[in-house]
Amino acid sequence: MDDKTLITLVEKFGASDLTELELVDGSTRLSLKKANAGFTGSAAGAPEAKPVHLGLPARAEDAEKAAAAGHSVPAPGTEAITSPIVATFYKASGPDVPAFAEVGKKIKAGQTLCILEAMKMMNHLEAEFDCEIVAVKAANGDLVEYGQTLFEVKRL
Repeated sequence: MDDKTLITLVEKFGASDLTELELVDGSTRLSLKKANAGFTGSAAGAPEAKPVHLGLPARAEDAEKAAAAGHSVPAPGTEAITSPIVATFYKASGPDVPAFAEVGKKIKAGQTLCILEAMKMMNHLEAEFDCEIVAVKAANGDLVEYGQTLFEVKRL
């Protein structure tokens, strides 16, 4: 699924009355869920965007694939997890909340690595396999590009 198709799908889902959508196409799995689906405004009555949880699978690249794609090359024995979209990188769900993934932390498959905010939607990047975080390559609040290395990990 290309970026344009993904963005269109997310926009249409956000504007719809659906609260949950799951799409499986070969090895690609897209899961969209709206949080607070019944909430339509703020306490003051001003309209507020509905947050959407987009469970993006984290794709790992080995050194050979990363170099061929022009991405940064991970350290020997590690793999790079790259951003699947252009977005703002958040290491935690809030300013006073511990980071999802820090150096040395062991992550289980399906666990959130970070939040990628795109078009006012909070997209949780999820690990596809058990791993240990070796390096975090983006800072909180950074704008990240498609294919940019976010984490270096070691498979467990």
